[in-house]
Amino acid sequence: MNKALLHKEVQDFLETNYKEEISKILFKGSPFPEVTPQELGIQLSGKKKVEKKLPTWFNTRGIIYSPTLNLEQTSSEKTADYKASLISGNSIVDVTGGFGIDSYFFSKRFEKVVHCELNEELSEIASHNFEVLERPNVQNFCGNGIEFIKNSSEKFDWIYIDPSRRDDAGGRVFHLSDCLPNVPEHLNMLWENTDNILIKTSPLLDITAGIRELENIAEIHVVAVENDVKELLWILKKDASQEIKIKTINFRKSGDQVYENRLQKATQPALSQPLRFLYEPNAALMKSALYDQLASELDLFKLHPHTHLYTSSQITDYPGRRFEIIETIPFKKKRIKAALTVKKAHIATRNFPESVATLRKQFKLKDGGENYLFFTTSLNDEKILLMCEKVSN
Repeated sequence: MNKALLHKEVQDFLETNYKEEISKILFKGSPFPEVTPQELGIQLSGKKKVEKKLPTWFNTRGIIYSPTLNLEQTSSEKTADYKASLISGNSIVDVTGGFGIDSYFFSKRFEKVVHCELNEELSEIASHNFEVLERPNVQNFCGNGIEFIKNSSEKFDWIYIDPSRRDDAGGRVFHLSDCLPNVPEHLNMLWENTDNILIKTSPLLDITAGIRELENIAEIHVVAVENDVKELLWILKKDASQEIKIKTINFRKSGDQVYENRLQKATQPALSQPLRFLYEPNAALMKSALYDQLASELDLFKLHPHTHLYTSSQITDYPGRRFEIIETIPFKKKRIKAALTVKKAHIATRNFPESVATLRKQFKLKDGGENYLFFTTSLNDEKILLMCEKVSN
């Protein structure tokens, strides 16, 4: 870490120029003899990337940013704060500390946080930033976090791991055993040093596959931001029962959507032709596969066994998008062209053979507007178009 980056004139330059096109700035070379163009570029790029994702870091003078890859992989403040809200205690080890976002939020709920990071430069950067952010209860260990735990005689309240997929995993189905560290391989050792483990995984991990690989799962959290699933959180407890709680949360500016249930084989909801209202599960609910359980609870009908769209005669609260169905039209091209009086519409397909791009071209529709078109399959295996208007949530 180049400490010259902390000089007042360099910090002033970063605050003034981070919005500018970096390549143009660097083409002129670094205006600071002790700072290379590459170092300046990393800081400018980092500050630009974290403006919305990490406002605490962005608004704190003297923060040093890591290379772009680390910033892309790190948690956002929204998701880091959420995972920290799930646990608390005296001590926690962050096995794969990285840039330190999760450790920072853990430090608000634990007396002691051990931040482990293999990369020497990244460990130094995180350590510096913890000091700037006034988190004295974070201890830094530069080295392998698994080895740190293995060699420790201390029992920790929690162990947190964010494993990364190995580069040699190729195009295979994503398994935890394809990651570093290999969590399933080390579980027995980890249980010797803690009674509680929190694991963060990519949303690419299949939940059923994760359940097969892990043990003592108490809870699974599916976390989305503005309908984009960001991470899966796995809470493991030594005294966990056989019953697994699964919770979905979709953070939105217009209000968070939350649903939770225990993991069980869902009863298929009754089927129906489209009624007055249409419901589309949000991304977190879709990832959790709890959509049929929720529909049964709310007495919603399903359009088709393989169409994850639901309908009802009366409107109800729902963790997803809600629409009023204006018209249901059989998929007959001439009839649809006659019915479509708009030039713009939002198009979605569910259990339908043609793509959105093909349909947009076929019916000469631009994207946008107030109209929502769902091309889907009904309970009689008939292809239909649902012309809808959005109902606010």
